Amino acid sequence: MWLSNSSVGRKVVMSVTGIALVLFLTFHMAMNLVALFSEEGYNLVCEFLGANWYALVATLGLAALFVIHIIYAFWLTIQNRNARGSERYAVVEKPKTVEWASQNMLVLGIIVIAGLGLHLVNFWAKMQWPELLHNMGCTTVDTTYAADGVYHIQNTFSNPIFVVLYLIWLGALWFHLTHGFWSSMQSLGWNNKIWINRWKCISNIYSTIVVICFALVVVAFFIKSLPCGAC
Repeated sequence: MWLSNSSVGRKVVMSVTGIALVLFLTFHMAMNLVALFSEEGYNLVCEFLGANWYALVATLGLAALFVIHIIYAFWLTIQNRNARGSERYAVVEKPKTVEWASQNMLVLGIIVIAGLGLHLVNFWAKMQWPELLHNMGCTTVDTTYAADGVYHIQNTFSNPIFVVLYLIWLGALWFHLTHGFWSSMQSLGWNNKIWINRWKCISNIYSTIVVICFALVVVAFFIKSLPCGAC
């Protein structure tokens, strides 16, 4: 099949799945910002996105997109390494036009995966997962705070270790997005000199806005947790 047998096809799959994940990030960012303005409103959103059928379908879809994106990322990396052969061990000067993020996309991607795992443990495993178990008939699971997103945000970001880990994760996500976004557009055909420069600019602006908005929630709730946070 063209999408798996050719390098171009694999890049297209990487691009499409990446763009879909970017759209989800945009939604998630907007959702998190609600917590800064209305804790009650944020909890209403969390309740709406609980273990309902549409939320579960969306979760499974996102998981599938993420797994495909990761598999193809490693596949392309191995392919590129094999194509270079022994040349990759040669000491050569990197072209100035090659971005740092481009050279370290795999490492950045691994950090992003690790951060996602942490995020799932801190939130999904304490919110949607207990509701799902309860709906399946498990009466021993505690769902008291399953839809209380603010409660979990406060608990997570009152811990300075989690604050630092999340900010590191967001930093890696910024580098990953700034390169990955415009690179996806290039793979899909927008690679002429005019549009590729525009996409690079859009990538930088978008990535910065998304990461800053996520970081605002982390820092704001950490400050609230300090003894003088409510002063």
